[in-house]
Formats: sequence, C-alpha cells, structure tokens
Amino acid sequence: MTGILSLTTFFPLIGVAAILALRLLGGKADQAKLENAAKWIALATTLATLALSILLVAQFDPLNPGFQFSEDIPWFAGAGYRMGVDGISVLFVLLTAFLLPLCIIASWTSIQKRVLEYLIAFLILEALVIGVFCATDLVLFYIFFEGGLLPMFLIIGIWGGQRRVYAAFKFFLYTLLGSVLMLAAILVMASVAHTTSIPELMAYHFAPGLQIWLWLAFFASFAVKMPMWPVHTWLPDAHVEAPTAGSVILAGILLKLGGYGFLRFSLPMFPSASHYFTPLVFTLSVIAVIYTSLVAFRQVDIKKLIAYSSVAHMGFVTMGIFAGNAVGVQGAIYQMLSHGVISGALFLCVGVVYDRMHTREIAFYGGLVNRMPWYAAVFMLFTMGNVGLPGTSGFVGEILSMTGTYGTSTWTALFAATGVILSAVYALTLYRRVVFGEITNPKLAGITDLEKREVLIFAPLIVGTLVLGIQPGLILNITQASVDHLVTAYRAAIGG
Repeated sequence: MTGILSLTTFFPLIGVAAILALRLLGGKADQAKLENAAKWIALATTLATLALSILLVAQFDPLNPGFQFSEDIPWFAGAGYRMGVDGISVLFVLLTAFLLPLCIIASWTSIQKRVLEYLIAFLILEALVIGVFCATDLVLFYIFFEGGLLPMFLIIGIWGGQRRVYAAFKFFLYTLLGSVLMLAAILVMASVAHTTSIPELMAYHFAPGLQIWLWLAFFASFAVKMPMWPVHTWLPDAHVEAPTAGSVILAGILLKLGGYGFLRFSLPMFPSASHYFTPLVFTLSVIAVIYTSLVAFRQVDIKKLIAYSSVAHMGFVTMGIFAGNAVGVQGAIYQMLSHGVISGALFLCVGVVYDRMHTREIAFYGGLVNRMPWYAAVFMLFTMGNVGLPGTSGFVGEILSMTGTYGTSTWTALFAATGVILSAVYALTLYRRVVFGEITNPKLAGITDLEKREVLIFAPLIVGTLVLGIQPGLILNITQASVDHLVTAYRAAIGG
C-alpha cells in the first residue's frame, strides 16, 4: 500500500491545520467552546492515526526481514525522502499512535491555559516521532529526530511545574549536545559511502578505525536519549516538571528513540566497534540498573521515583541490544514496548492523584485504598508490571534481556538480576506508603475514586499489559525475521 507511511506520519498535521483554522475562523467565539472543539479535533486526529497504524501492522509481512511500504523520492544533494518500516520499527509506530489519544484524554480537564497551542504541540510531536521510526534516510532521520526536541521543549517549558524553564533547557541542551556529534558523523558517513540511504549504509563496510569514531558520535546522542548513566540527570527534572501527558510521551516514546538508534545504526553499521565497546555498555548498564534503583528508593516525589526506575529499566534494554544475540535483542525490543505501556500508565496514575490533591509528595498520601479501591487495584497492576511480575509484559522483556546477556556475559546478567530485586523494593515500598494503611491526612478525606474518563484511559493500558504478558508471540513473531537478519549480519561481521 504505497504512501501509507507518509499518510500515517503526517496525518496529525491535518489536525494541526484544523485547529489553526478553528482559531482563525472562531474569532470572537466563546473561548471555552473553541477549546472543547479543538480537543475533539485532536482526539479524532490521533484516533485516525491509530487506525492507520493498526492497518499498517495488519498489512505488514512478518516473514520479510527487509523494509516494507517503501517510499523513495529524490530530495537534495544525494539525500532522499525515503520511508520504510521493518519488524523492528513498525511496532514503535503503533506504540506512538496508541499512547497519543490517551494523552489527549488525560489532558482534557487538567490543562487550562493555552489549550489550542498545547494540542498543536502534541500533534506535531506525534508526526515527528512516527517519522523517526519510518525514515530510511540519514538526513530525514536526523530532521525528525531533532525536530521532536522542539515541541517537547515547549510542552515542558510552558505547561510544566514551577521549575519548568530550568527542566526544559536542561532537557534541550543535553539532547542537543549529543546530537551535534551525530550530525558530524552523518556528514562523514555520507562523504565516505556516497549515500544517505539507511539500507545501503547497513550493507556498507566502514573501516574498523573509522567505525570507532562513528560509533562514539552516535553513542553520544543515543545514550543521552535513552538515557544511560551518567548522562541521565536531565530525565528526573524533566519528568517532575512536565505535565502528566508530557511525562507519558517522554517515558513511553522519546526514551525509546535511543534504543531504536542503537538497533538501527550501532549494531548493523558499526559492528566491530559495537563488539569492541560491549564491555563498556555492559558496565554502564549494570551501574544504571543498580545505582538508579537505589536512588529511586530514596525519593520523596512519586514522579521522580518512577523517572529513576525508567533509567534502570533502560539498562536492561542496552544490555539486551549489545548482547548481540537474537534472544537479547528480542528482549530489548520487548522491554521497550512494554515499558512504553507500563511507565506511561504509572505516570497517568500519578496524574490522577495530582489532579485531585496537587501534590506528588509520597508522605502526603497513605490509606488511599480506603477511598479509592479501583485506583488502588489499577495502580497495583502497573506496579507489578514495573517490577516484572510473571503474567505482565514487564516480565517477558526483562527475562529475555537477561537470558540474552547471560549468553554473552554471565557476570553482567547476575549483577543486573539484583536490579529486579531492588525494583521490587522501591516499587512495593512506594505502593505500601501511598495505598495501604489508614488515612492520617485529613485533606484526603474527600478524595474520590476513578472517573469514567480515567477508566477509559486505563482500560486499554490494562489490556495491553496483560495480553503482552500472556501472549508474547504477538510481538516476537513480528520482530523475529528482522532481528534474526540483524543478528546474523552482526555475528558475521565480528566473526562470531
């Protein structure tokens, strides 16, 4: 189906145009009516994009390891408008389209100022992120990759908390600095290989010495985006200050761009360098898993605790990717998809109580099960998924990542396994302090349980967490051919 990728990628911009037209034509109309109409436009646009992404996955051939639905239009200076998806990227398109409608619904009542601009920022962000996963040209990839910084910067800086400007600039500068090095590497690759086509570059053999420098340049960008320790410090600040929907997109999708970059560039294009730096990545991953889990345990802000847990979970992803075997890579992809659902749900859980009490301090809460039994049940499910309880999607990703890593480095897998224990410690401690016990804070006496709108948000996330925990084949069957092709080429290149 030619053109479906472009249609899926740029369809959110139709919603942007409709909201802008509404703003111009609405003129002196009642502001509340304009905002309500804009919300429905944004929701309809994101749901239509989700329908297109479902159609994309339905028509995808899982037995074909190459890029499908390809589009190739010459652009400038040898670069081209090239689009395509394989088994590694197609599900990330679906994840992005799946989370955006939930973000729009979650923001329905909580965002009160500059509502139209807020919705426009999210729709533009959706288009740019989907473009990252669909681009098969280096220049096009870079434009989408960097373009996503701007709407996220605005979402944090305008609609965030008290320290939103500091958090927004920290997020922007950290990610931009790494990406400057990636741009330099892209220019070098284009001059050496005389092409910017990603499929052609995956088949090109760069000199081992050059691979080292190119790998480091891309690593600088992707490690910050993941984020890996020690360049993770922007993430807790960004999460704490971002509005709820911003945190959902940040944790659910934007963190995955780094892992996707490793799979798309580092392993296939720089295999010898990836093999050479594997001990470094394993070391940083283990530190991330253990250190950030300990830091998470000491947090007093619910959002900051979940943010640090995301850093720990991304440590399992980098371990699985650089294990260099099919089980590890499959586990890494599964962990990213699972984390997108579970972490997004956890930030939405925080948003529920924050909208009611306007604080995220753990000590403020306690005994919520007495007033919010349905909320307590939902929060418990996603906490268990975050811990990696069997039967949830979190378990599948973690066990596959560690199994793959064990085949490459036994000690790395053993040290990382302690992170599973530590995650149970901080997650269950958080749950006990917030949900169990008696209500001692009189301000909580009138707190109400989940509304219908909130139930509507959580229902698909609950289904996704449980279905992917019970039926991992739904994901693994789609990714298998592309992963096997990637790993076979990687092992052949390093002589393994």
